[in-house]
Amino acid sequence: MVSKISEGVEISVEVFYQENLGSMMQKEFTFAYRISIENLNNFPIRLLRRHWFIFDSNGEQSEVEGEGVIGEQPFIDPGQKYQYMSGCNLKTEMGKMYGQYLMENTDNQATFYVNIPPFEMIVPFKNN
Repeated sequence: MVSKISEGVEISVEVFYQENLGSMMQKEFTFAYRISIENLNNFPIRLLRRHWFIFDSNGEQSEVEGEGVIGEQPFIDPGQKYQYMSGCNLKTEMGKMYGQYLMENTDNQATFYVNIPPFEMIVPFKNN
């Protein structure tokens, strides 16, 4: 698990290889990840947007940007935590992701960015 605090928000990421969902013959490797977002500020926040940078070990990269996460724009009160699960398909056995969330301080409607720490996605047999 990796964690990072920026702008008073702690982002933690845990990665899981989904062996039964990918296909080595078709060069597709599926990973799930659990994101925990904890509001360490003294004001409530709302997650407005996400922006991901995704890298395969063959040098390919892609970006994903959009509103909220998993169809939600969650509100997170001070001291509270929000978690969600999502996934990523890679064309190689290894890759990495990182990104940022656009957040809103719901007290004053000011927006700010929170960094999502880089995390690796590695098929377990490659991790020896």
